Amino acid sequence: MNLIQFQDDNGDRAVAAIENGVARLIKDAASVYDLTLAAIDRNVTIGTIIAEKGLGATLDRDAIVAEGRLLSPIDHPDPAHLYVTGTGLTHLGSAATRNAMHKSAGTKTEENLTDSMKMFRMGLEGGKPAPGQVGVQPEWFYKGNGYSVVPPGRPIPSPAFAKDAGEEPEIAGIYIIDQDGNPRRLGFALANEFSDHVTERVNYLFLAHSKLRACSFGPELRLGDLPRHIEGMSRILRGGKVLWEKPFLSGEDNMSHTIANLEYHHFKYELFRNPGDIHVHMFGTATLSFADGIKTEPGDVFEIAETQFGAPLRNAVAWDEAETIEIKPLY
Repeated sequence: MNLIQFQDDNGDRAVAAIENGVARLIKDAASVYDLTLAAIDRNVTIGTIIAEKGLGATLDRDAIVAEGRLLSPIDHPDPAHLYVTGTGLTHLGSAATRNAMHKSAGTKTEENLTDSMKMFRMGLEGGKPAPGQVGVQPEWFYKGNGYSVVPPGRPIPSPAFAKDAGEEPEIAGIYIIDQDGNPRRLGFALANEFSDHVTERVNYLFLAHSKLRACSFGPELRLGDLPRHIEGMSRILRGGKVLWEKPFLSGEDNMSHTIANLEYHHFKYELFRNPGDIHVHMFGTATLSFADGIKTEPGDVFEIAETQFGAPLRNAVAWDEAETIEIKPLY
């Protein structure tokens, strides 16, 4: 079962369940967050809560998408309590692109490897520990909070100071922290971990800056476990025509880390286990149009599609106007 959040014909929030491509309204449901809290409070699955509420009218999902009524598949009443984070160098094909971006005479290790390649090799050797064991920690980054999340179908803004505005087709794990501080996984969604690759290429220590950008995930939340093999397509459309496209792979069969290992190294920090918080954690990619020399322009449309996750994730790219930041003393 997949879930979407949207605005109904009256502009009110609503939730629908999608099975076999058919979307049906979940009765008396205004948010996935509320459904999740109800499941936690009663110690049942979210599927149980949905079954008890019951399903109503059949909906035209494509019309909801076309009319711009989609919301992110989960959000928090206070956007500051939704974390967006991610891990990199986690996929079997991810090292080559990153290595090319960061390769320079000054960043070689003692074994003549870039720092990126060294970390990738650590993942290959220790990213898939036996059950119950702790593997090597991955590269990790903070991306933003709920204020940086753009709903599916709406433009992703790039700040005026950015050097690049590039897509990253990824899978995101969706979690909520229960009343006892335990992370609870709802499922997974397609994600565009939008980044500034030119800034990152200047020096790998700028990666933290390059990741502080808006992003999008959805449009559907896939409940349950992550498929071991994911094979989708990432595209850039310009003027309605395909400018660039390339397959992307994910799932543990195509990764150097297990999902469990990546989850552990995120939630091992007590900071990320505050009751009621939502976490959208992106698991990395091996596919970037930037690696093929593509420079995006305002109005270009990103499309990330994989049939196991339902409808494609589409967002245009936009550039913000330059702004002046004035720091005012408070003394």
